[in-house]
Amino acid sequence: MAKVVSSSSEALMELSRSSRSAAPGAHCKVVVLAEAASAFYSRGLHEEISDFYEYMSPRPEEEKMRMEVVNRIESVIKELWPSADVQIFGSFKTGLYLPTSDIDLVVFGKWENLPLWTLEEALRKHKVADEDSVKVLDKATVPIIKLTDSFTEVKVDISFNVQNGVRAADLIKDFTKKYPVLPYLVLVLKQFLLQRDLNEVFTGGIGSYSLFLMAVSFLQLHPREDACIPNTNYGVLLIEFFELYGRHFNYLKTGIRIKDGGSYVAKDEVQKNMLDGYRPSMLYIEDPLQPGNDVGRSSYGAMQVKQAFDYAYVVLSHAVSPIAKYYPNNETESILGRIIRVTDEVATYRDWISKQWGLQNRPEPSCNGPVSSSSATQSSSSDVDSDATPCKTPKQLLCRPSTGTRVGSQDVSLEPAQAAGKTQSTQTTNTPSSTNKSQHGAARLFRSSSKGFQALPSVLRNADSCEVLEV
Repeated sequence: MAKVVSSSSEALMELSRSSRSAAPGAHCKVVVLAEAASAFYSRGLHEEISDFYEYMSPRPEEEKMRMEVVNRIESVIKELWPSADVQIFGSFKTGLYLPTSDIDLVVFGKWENLPLWTLEEALRKHKVADEDSVKVLDKATVPIIKLTDSFTEVKVDISFNVQNGVRAADLIKDFTKKYPVLPYLVLVLKQFLLQRDLNEVFTGGIGSYSLFLMAVSFLQLHPREDACIPNTNYGVLLIEFFELYGRHFNYLKTGIRIKDGGSYVAKDEVQKNMLDGYRPSMLYIEDPLQPGNDVGRSSYGAMQVKQAFDYAYVVLSHAVSPIAKYYPNNETESILGRIIRVTDEVATYRDWISKQWGLQNRPEPSCNGPVSSSSATQSSSSDVDSDATPCKTPKQLLCRPSTGTRVGSQDVSLEPAQAAGKTQSTQTTNTPSSTNKSQHGAARLFRSSSKGFQALPSVLRNADSCEVLEV
């Protein structure tokens, strides 16, 4: 019979001793105690993830604004091709988007050649997009037009004749129902990659569809049955996700397969079915809707993402360890805020949206409004969905103060805070020439409290203080 111990450290030591001498199963109580201790110390992280999800989830007025952007672009497309079918897909359709995420549109029609440049010229002519923001990526795996809406600063990707969208929508919805934790994990992970510029497929990062499938695979193959239940500990799962893909997953030899309950696949076996001269990508993710398609083939920066995940695992596992209570400022410092932060720029942007589109007497449009009811979702032929911070504050927002604002029901005040033992009080600038680290601006932290959700005072950071969050 196993010895009963009172702390996680004692449990691990006892487990190590008993595993060498006891019969199989004799140390099961020790394992349970170790897992229970881990869950106890990560409970605060669980609550912070819940708070983050509730705060960052799409608001009705944000959907209204995005639908107006879609309507403006659709009107230009319909003027060119009245019979064209414009559909929404990606994270805006599934609801798994951040306040600054792109809108993904697909245009279905009959053309001998994709009319990328024709639509690009029309968008410029109607001044729908900022003049310098319209880009035609005709050499990409899936050719697209990228633009930034001139009024809202929302970024939009437009593709042509991309199929399998509706089936992918059903796939995402089914997995979200099966694994209720998915939206919580995905939103945190998207923010984590966003602020490190690792979320754009075009620059080698991991897009939303790849990230979603990685999270699904993680849950499918998770050894604990409680990973699927609604009240599971989000903090434990987030740390385990970072541990898996930051430390243990063999990117060189292993691929991810989602279909048939999920499994790992040897890349050597995959290569046997590929044409001569081709090999699986570094992040090989088999498309569950099109097995011959490698969803992660464009993510050439997968090793950078692996390094970032490993960093997050170290930071969070230390933050929830039993000895964390002895750390300085432990009672006031956010756990989740050590790896992700929401900038004041984003908070002020959402405040502006609330004032512009948050009127109670305005009807609520949905994704099934002026756009076809059979709207497509994330394409299975490519991972084109991504999230990006608006390239600049909306023009209408420049006349409004960006400090001391009120966001939703949360009062926001600004004050310096300590990061890595140094007091940072220099506010970042919001200019296009700002460095990658400083462009994210001041940050908002999330921490749990016995009184419920609290948005900590914003943290004014300069480029040096951002080092705490960067890898």
